[in-house]
Amino acid sequence: MISCYQLPISQMRRLGLALLLPAALLGTFTLPTHVQTATAQASGESTPLTISADMQEYNANTQVATARGNVQMLYPARQIKATAAQAQFFSKERRIDLSGGVYILQQGVNSIRAEKVTYLIDEGRFVALPQSNRQVESTYMLSDTEVGGQSN
Repeated sequence: MISCYQLPISQMRRLGLALLLPAALLGTFTLPTHVQTATAQASGESTPLTISADMQEYNANTQVATARGNVQMLYPARQIKATAAQAQFFSKERRIDLSGGVYILQQGVNSIRAEKVTYLIDEGRFVALPQSNRQVESTYMLSDTEVGGQSN
């Protein structure tokens, strides 16, 4: 192993960034305690939002985290799983923009397929846009209620 005294300054900086970036991203993706769940019940503690990707970067000035390549997002508190080519987490606006073949699965049954989806965290709302000349596809599981032995 090479002593840190023998490494050039640029390599030491890269090593420092490589060690600090995961910690910074982890702190960025941990949400404050006043987040509400999708059922509008207040949560008593912070809930994790995990984003995995081939590459991630964080801009401390804008407080925007960007993930690219095979993006997978997991937000257990709201029962959301998502995949996309890219994701951007805007911590100030409390918004997540997913793009590139977005697929979102919520509560294990409801889903959205689109080219771009914006998730507004505080509102628990998705805004989906299709590729040009295409449509957004959503699937919602509904329970049939029986009235007098017959389905409606």
